[in-house]
Amino acid sequence: MHKNGAVRRAAGVVAAGIVLAGLSAVPADAATTDAKCPSTTWKIDSKQGYFIKSWWNGTHLKDGPGGTITVSVTKAGTLSATISGSSEASIKALVAKAKVQINVSVSASVTVTVGHQYSHEITKGKYGNVQYGSSGYKVHWTKKQTSYNGYGYCSTHTSHGTAVLPTTTTGWKYWETKS
Repeated sequence: MHKNGAVRRAAGVVAAGIVLAGLSAVPADAATTDAKCPSTTWKIDSKQGYFIKSWWNGTHLKDGPGGTITVSVTKAGTLSATISGSSEASIKALVAKAKVQINVSVSASVTVTVGHQYSHEITKGKYGNVQYGSSGYKVHWTKKQTSYNGYGYCSTHTSHGTAVLPTTTTGWKYWETKS
C-alpha cells in the first residue's frame, strides 16, 4: 500500500499488497512496519572548548600598559546556543545528547546577572584584555532519522551541522597583548 492508501502498481499486476511479475514482494502488513522503524539518533562527532562572549556587555575591554584592570557586569542578558546544519535540527535534542556525551553543564541558554566584578594585575608594559561570557563548546553533530517510506521499507536521512553550546559556567576571560 502507498502512504495515501492507494495500491502500488508494478508490471500491471497487484494483489493484496503483494507486487507480482518478478518483483520482490511488499509484505501484506507493510502498513504496520512503520511502528518498527521510526527513530532519531544524535551523535556529537567532535567538540572543542569555545568561549561564548556576551555581545551586550562591552564585548572586549582593554586597559594598560601595566596597572590593574577592573571590570564588572552592568547589564543582565542571556547567552543562547546556536545551531546550523543541512536539515531541521533541534537545539533541545542536541543539548540533551551533549549533556550525556560531553558535559552535564551544557545548556540551551545561560542567564547572566548584574554585579559580577573582576580585577587583574597587568604585566608591566603589556595591555590587559577581558571579555565576559560562558565557557562552552563548539560541536559538529550528525542526526540520523529513520522513518517508514510508505512502501514497506524504512529509509534513513542523515544530516550534519555545527552548534555552539554554552555551559552554566560564566565569567571573565583574560589575556595580555603587547599593544
